[in-house]
Amino acid sequence: MEQIIKTFSDYAWGLPLVILLIGGGCYLLILSKFLPFRYLGHAIQVLRGKYDDPNDPGQISHFKALTTALSSTIGMGNIAGVAVAISVGGPGAMFWMWVSAIVGMSTKFFTCSLAVMYRGKDSAGEIQGGPMYFIIEGLGKSWKPLAIMFSLFGMIGALPVVNVNQLTQAFNDIVLTPNGVEVGLKSNLILAFVLVSLTSVIILGGLNRISHAASKMVPSMVLLYFVLVLYILISNYSVVPKYFILMFTDAFSANYYEGNAFMGGVLGALILLGIRRGAFSNEAGIGTAPMAHGAAKTDEPVREGLVAMLGPAIDTLIVCTLTALAILVTGVWETTSDNGVSLTASAFNHTMPVYGKYMLMICVFIFSISSLFSYAYYGAKCLSFIVGADKKHYYNYIYILSIILAATTPFSVMLNLIDGVFALMAIPTMVATLILAPKVVKESKSYFKRLKEF
Repeated sequence: MEQIIKTFSDYAWGLPLVILLIGGGCYLLILSKFLPFRYLGHAIQVLRGKYDDPNDPGQISHFKALTTALSSTIGMGNIAGVAVAISVGGPGAMFWMWVSAIVGMSTKFFTCSLAVMYRGKDSAGEIQGGPMYFIIEGLGKSWKPLAIMFSLFGMIGALPVVNVNQLTQAFNDIVLTPNGVEVGLKSNLILAFVLVSLTSVIILGGLNRISHAASKMVPSMVLLYFVLVLYILISNYSVVPKYFILMFTDAFSANYYEGNAFMGGVLGALILLGIRRGAFSNEAGIGTAPMAHGAAKTDEPVREGLVAMLGPAIDTLIVCTLTALAILVTGVWETTSDNGVSLTASAFNHTMPVYGKYMLMICVFIFSISSLFSYAYYGAKCLSFIVGADKKHYYNYIYILSIILAATTPFSVMLNLIDGVFALMAIPTMVATLILAPKVVKESKSYFKRLKEF
């Protein structure tokens, strides 16, 4: 089973998908004349609530939409995903994650603008946004198979298997094993039961409860993580410049790459690894974030697109870079055989021997829990699109069962499964976005023209 899932994931992440995600993102950047980067200041003003109108259509504020989307992306992609990238690809993998994020900012701008531009209604008459709705509303009913393809893979992609798996690994490595507790199926099932109880309380309360929980948890956990990593960097300040430069130089030499070659070379494999881990981290082009941003209270699609594009900047350019530097400057990437969250824990333990790993455990716990909430909303929305809003609650039961499965399965299986499914979600999202992109550019010109008139 493990080998089948790995083959599926590697096949899905072939050259065509890389061209679609990165090539498509570059096309969007050029088409918009780098618009997302020119209006960063305006995006921050929108996020702060300067243009909020309680009478606008939608369910949640710009800030809550961003924190709901971020609570699913800032999580294991930043702690475990970066560690996987460095343990396989070395420091250079981070550079290609940055490239993926910069291109991803333009992709997020377009996909999330479309999520508001072409909102549809579910069977209960509630306004909804997301790739499945903008495919049908923007491209027409004949494109429905593409929307169904997104929703089917979206239901699997939204399962919290990587987060739960890594949270279980972190709890075992950081709390149980060092204190002499025997780790096994029994301890994993107890942890799964605790997670199921916590998650059930929030997800059964719907989007408002999810977004409220995320808007409280996300900013505080990012701040705590930021402070902890800053302490590691200050403690090892003498080697920070060396490793920062190594991220750039190794990106083109691939001296530390330890995986399989791609397109006949290690450099190609390193680029693919960076893009794959970047996509896992910021989800640009995958299509999950537009489902959260599509529920924002606004009648200006461009505003929501601008807020959404801040996601990859916060997520990959800031949080992932901090994790990478912490792992590199402490040297644990060369001295231990740890992988995933355990490698990041080793870095924290190296600089803060007594309490470091426990502080990371708090971050990991909150990162994982907040991700659990958002993904449940995404999956239920996909099921609602296929079978009707009155049956979407059934997804929560599948979701809760998957928590138990993930807590007792090897990490590589879970990571490859989600990687492969994300690739298949990206196809309908990117195809529809590339076709509808000129309409977003037209809407942007109209929006900024109106803005200058006020």
